[in-house]
Amino acid sequence: MKNFNELTEREILALAISLEEEDERVYADFAEGLRRDFPASTAVFEEMRKEESGHRRRLIELYQEKFGEHIPLIRRQDVRGFVTRRPVWLVRPLGLDTVRKNAAAMEVETRRFYERASAQTKDASIRQLLDDLAQEERVHEDRAEELEAEKLRPDVKAKEEEANRRLFVLQIVQPGLAGLMDGSVSTLAPVFAAAFATKSSHDAFTVGLAASVGAGISMGFAEALSDDGALTGRGHPWIRGVVCGLMTTLGGIGHTLPFLIPSFHAAFLAAVVVVIFELAAITWIRQHYMDTPILSAAFQVIVGGVLVFITGVLIGSA
Repeated sequence: MKNFNELTEREILALAISLEEEDERVYADFAEGLRRDFPASTAVFEEMRKEESGHRRRLIELYQEKFGEHIPLIRRQDVRGFVTRRPVWLVRPLGLDTVRKNAAAMEVETRRFYERASAQTKDASIRQLLDDLAQEERVHEDRAEELEAEKLRPDVKAKEEEANRRLFVLQIVQPGLAGLMDGSVSTLAPVFAAAFATKSSHDAFTVGLAASVGAGISMGFAEALSDDGALTGRGHPWIRGVVCGLMTTLGGIGHTLPFLIPSFHAAFLAAVVVVIFELAAITWIRQHYMDTPILSAAFQVIVGGVLVFITGVLIGSA
C-alpha cells in the first residue's frame, strides 16, 4: 500500500476515476436491490448513479488530455487511509435505512478525498477539477435530500416505510417470535416436571438449561432450512435461523435461571413470576407486530402456556 501523500498527480487522477466507478456501481447495486420493494428510493439512487458517472467522465477526459490513454489500476485498497467498506449492497433483500446511511458515509468520504487531493496537486487544471468535484460532493448530500423530497412524496414515503416494516417483521420479528414462543412454552413442561419430581433447584436448572439449548439448536436449524428466502422475501436463511435459535434459547433460559436459587420454594415462585412476564411479552409482540387483537393474542398464549405448565407439574408430581 502507498501513502496518500506519495501519489503523483497521474496516480491521483487514476485513483479518483476508480473511486467514482466504484461509487457508481455501488449506487447501481443499491438501486437494483431496492427495486422490488422500494421503487421510489430506487429512482433516487439511479439519479445519484448518473451524477457519479458524470464525475468519472470528466476525470477521464482530463486524464486523457494530461497523460494519454492508459489509466493505471489504482484502487482504494492500494492506498492507506481509506475506510474498508462492508459490502452491504450484496445482501438481499437490502434494508432501506442501511442503504441510506451507507450512501451518506460514501459522500462524506469522497468529498474528503477530493479536498485532500486538491491540496496536494500543483497543476492548475487538475486542481480546478478536483476543487469543483469536492464542491459538488459537498452539495451532493443536499442534492440527495432534494431528490428524496422530489421522488419520495409523503404518501410514497409512507408506503416505503410500511414495506420496510413488513420486511423487518418477516425477517426478524417472525422467526424471533416463533423461537420465543417455542422456548418459553415448550420448555415449561420439562423444567417444572423435573422441579416437582426431584424437589431440587439444581436438577431443575440442569434440565431447563439442556432443554433450552437443545430447543434453540433444533429451532435454529429448522428455521434456516425451511426456505432460502428467494421467493418469500424472508431474508437470508441463516440470519433467520440464528435469530430463531437465540430467541428459543432465551425463552427457555428465562424461567430456568430462577432455579439457581438454592431454596426450591423461592426458586419455584420466582420461575412462575418470570413465566408470567414471558407470556405477557409474547402477547405484546403478537399484538404490536403481528396485528393480532390483544384479547385473542392473550388467550392463545396464556391458555397454551398454562396447559403446558399444568402438564409439567402433574407429570412431575406423579
